[in-house]
Amino acid sequence: MTIEGNIQIVYQDNHLLIVNKPAGLLVQRDQTGDSTLIELVKEYLKVEFNKPNRVFLGLPHRIDRPTSGLVVLAKTSKALSRVSDQFKTRVVKKWYLAIIPKGIEQKSRHLIHYLKRVHRLNRSFVCSSEDPKAKRAESVCEVIDESTKYQLLKIRLITGRHHQIRAQLAAVGFPIKGDLKYGSPRSNSDASICLHASQIEFVHPTTREIIQVNSPHPETGAWKLFASG
Repeated sequence: MTIEGNIQIVYQDNHLLIVNKPAGLLVQRDQTGDSTLIELVKEYLKVEFNKPNRVFLGLPHRIDRPTSGLVVLAKTSKALSRVSDQFKTRVVKKWYLAIIPKGIEQKSRHLIHYLKRVHRLNRSFVCSSEDPKAKRAESVCEVIDESTKYQLLKIRLITGRHHQIRAQLAAVGFPIKGDLKYGSPRSNSDASICLHASQIEFVHPTTREIIQVNSPHPETGAWKLFASG
């Protein structure tokens, strides 16, 4: 099912809602005042389930505005607390797809950096492990496809730092296509970056079953160069 704002619902029960967010849509309100994922999904729930009062919708994690892909939302406070704890303790497994300039020769790379977030720039920088603000960032990248100019990476996040994938790939000389903030030479026409939250796995907050959800990458721009299966 797709709701307003081209948001695809990929999983829903009484406790959780998992959606596929299009690039360019804010997850939650910021200083721009632009429409957000949270607001649009709340309105959907209010209409779909005939809820006259305020709708509860919790956000245990988020993805960046120019990034597309899976976002987990909680429909109850209990689900929010339990899923948030899984994110904090790294129980949740997350995979992303990214398009980078062609050039990585190793099919698989294990990236470990120390990152420091600079809030006023809304950016993270690689720094020394001895920096008091440093946080360890770890991910595993695998080249799964390539075209004449680009490579498609599948990335497993081990940690979940601010702009981690964007900063780590830029640090090794392969900024994500369209990501001007981290060194891509050109923007994408729709102001997106070629980064997609493609798979997530965690424990259901009440049934304790393993929930695993997948989302194919968009079929726009450079993504069209690669199969979406």
